[in-house]
Amino acid sequence: MSDTIRWAQDGDGVVVLTMDAPGQSANTMNEAFVTALSATVERLEAERETLTGVVLSSAKRTFFAGGDLDEIIRLRPEDAATFTAHAQAIKGLLRRVETLGKPVVSVIAGAAMGGGLELALATHRRIIADVPGAQVGLPEVGLGLLPGAGGIVRTVRMLGVATALPKVLLSGARFTPAQALEIGLVDDVVATVDDLLPAARAWIAANPAPVQPWDVKGFTIPGGTPAGGALAGQLPFMAAGLRSQVNGAPAAAQRAIMAAAVEGSQVDVDTAGLIETRYLVSLAVGQEAKNRIRSTFFDMQAIKSGASRPKDVPASSVSSVVVVGAGMMGAGIAYVAAKAGIDVILKDVTLEGAQRGKAHAEKIEAGLVAKGRTTQDRSDALLARITFTDSYDDCRGVDLVVEAVFEDVELKQKVFAELQGVVGDDVLLASNTSTLPITSLAAAVSRPDDVVGLHFFSPVERMALVEIVKGERTSPRTLARAFDFVQQLRKTPIVVNDSRGFFTSRVIIARLDEAVALLGEGVDPASIEQAGLQSGYPAGPLQLLDELTLTLPRAIREQAKQAVLAGGGTWTPAASEAVFDALIDVHGRTGRVGGGGFYDYDEAGKRVGLWPGLREHFTHVAGDPAQELPFKDLQERVLFAEALEAYRAFDEGVIETEPDANVGSLLGIGFPAWTGGALQYVHQYAGGPAGFAARATELAAQYGDRFLPPASLAVLEAQV
Repeated sequence: MSDTIRWAQDGDGVVVLTMDAPGQSANTMNEAFVTALSATVERLEAERETLTGVVLSSAKRTFFAGGDLDEIIRLRPEDAATFTAHAQAIKGLLRRVETLGKPVVSVIAGAAMGGGLELALATHRRIIADVPGAQVGLPEVGLGLLPGAGGIVRTVRMLGVATALPKVLLSGARFTPAQALEIGLVDDVVATVDDLLPAARAWIAANPAPVQPWDVKGFTIPGGTPAGGALAGQLPFMAAGLRSQVNGAPAAAQRAIMAAAVEGSQVDVDTAGLIETRYLVSLAVGQEAKNRIRSTFFDMQAIKSGASRPKDVPASSVSSVVVVGAGMMGAGIAYVAAKAGIDVILKDVTLEGAQRGKAHAEKIEAGLVAKGRTTQDRSDALLARITFTDSYDDCRGVDLVVEAVFEDVELKQKVFAELQGVVGDDVLLASNTSTLPITSLAAAVSRPDDVVGLHFFSPVERMALVEIVKGERTSPRTLARAFDFVQQLRKTPIVVNDSRGFFTSRVIIARLDEAVALLGEGVDPASIEQAGLQSGYPAGPLQLLDELTLTLPRAIREQAKQAVLAGGGTWTPAASEAVFDALIDVHGRTGRVGGGGFYDYDEAGKRVGLWPGLREHFTHVAGDPAQELPFKDLQERVLFAEALEAYRAFDEGVIETEPDANVGSLLGIGFPAWTGGALQYVHQYAGGPAGFAARATELAAQYGDRFLPPASLAVLEAQV
């Protein structure tokens, strides 16, 4: 037998199979494992009469990690036949396990995600230990794939289509042991790892000849099939729900999962497995899955491993922090720091203002307690870590300062100048700014090498990204300490160099400016919103602008304009400027907070529809060519605006790594997930970067020089 799956048989006839891939931190469905599984199944069948049962376990911290993403990302369309045979061979082995005629039990002492859960589903009973890190689920949809080792086939037959689809397959949810037991993905929960084998042996002794329900004559799927039962009436609503969920955006995995579940429910289990395989192969050899795998796994892995962190600086942690400014951002930063176990001093100009900032944390925690997601004791302990003050005298002795005051250079410089005389000489000085150059803020302090930007995103408690900004004088030690602090907050850090707008702000402004430019050209606002949604953005660009307020991008524009003019340059007005100015200055519309912007709102602040004045003042009359732009052009003008700006930032060295750019665009500004990120969008475009550059040149010829590709891309275009 291979070391990949070790065989141990006791006097009671129970064989314990231990998965332990040599040289790997986790067991994966790679070639070595499949070979070992095949040999193991053959031996089980050959020695069936000497067996009383089988226990499948793992020597790793996780039960099984699923498919080998390195292998999947290399698949091409010409590999479809080979991959189909490979997937079917694995399914055949799992069918032989569940039809062995002897009880087979999975004992799960950690995570069984994706292929790990699929492996367990092919056994007759699943027992999980309720220990830290134990969870199960089928998260493949987040990678642009589907559960292809029988996960769809078996969950549909266990739970029914109407439950399996939304709760397990399309959600990609991770379930705790208690949740998994409730929904039916596991059969038993034990208190400790040591309890697993005794529980498995006891079940084997009591069930000498189990059969999977779907192998029993007369079996019917819970809830029925499209041909009969409750599912027949539910199916149209489920399809409509999926359309509503994805807003018309590319969602190949979701559509394939639904199709495989519905089609597979109407045939026998083996035919259903083949249907599942064919949909899996179509996804695995396609581009969308590669985009998602690259960003979700490889790019994220590079960031978490510290690819952008100075390597020669020892790891550090923060035990106390002062947050200056108790508004929405400061209050959010204080909350996530306290949640990470850090003592927080929340400082504002008045005690009442600081107290309101802490009230933000109290409100969040009260909601979590009410939902049972935390206990009152844990909530009280978290809130006790936040103290509030109106005096700098209370800010001594901390490890780090984060200023989160209004976005104004002089005000932020004043805060830093006042703080440096209070806090210690080794305290990190961080600014939560979205656009202001860190170098200019550091000019107010005597030790600019300790100043760094920490750009959090709103709402802080929900947004995973933090943009770390290196000023011209920011030291490697300061950068490393900031990186460690962000990871201590359990957030994802990307590192950028100092410039106006940094990376995320300049990229998102490019998208929003383009959307407003379309409005100025007479394009119907509903079409602009649909172009954004059907491209995969989480919200339409005009809706997003209302949430940000229309005055913010104008203020950023004016700051940039003054900087250009002060440097002796010439300011070229963007196509969106006249529309912004008209909305704000002529029509008095500034966004949701101001009572109305691109949308109207009721007295409670609920969005009720696009402002009719947009069509009255900006949309051209029916039949005007400006109204009849190809929908693809509307979509690509918005996508290309961001991707080109991201590429320029990368070209200029503002952001230094592709993983930082891709993850930053996905987590920070909602670039469509199916693309794999702003730079990956360039790489994955038909024809690669050269094809992207050629298309950008076409857009430039039609809509303006802002779409001209940078010189490094133009060189590739010339080679097309």
